Amino acid sequence: MEKIRRHMIFHGEVQGVGFRYTACRIADYYGISGWVRNLYDGTVEMEAEGTRADLACLIEDLQDNRWIEITSIETKDVPVQGGYGFRARS
Repeated sequence: MEKIRRHMIFHGEVQGVGFRYTACRIADYYGISGWVRNLYDGTVEMEAEGTRADLACLIEDLQDNRWIEITSIETKDVPVQGGYGFRARS
């Protein structure tokens, strides 16, 4: 399966609700690489690389979390970088 990489900005109740921890846990489960970090405007920024299906599962699982309330997501495809692991950045 072909891998893609997406840059995403999440809006809504996404800070102070365990978003980054949850994203890391879900990404590890699906074998997605990349990173996630809080931005100063209250949004969360993420780059995630994996199959289309795995990235769709990541988003779905984040939306199904009872503490996280995503109101919108800005997405842009970016070049695939390869690599392993997913981490929270400060």
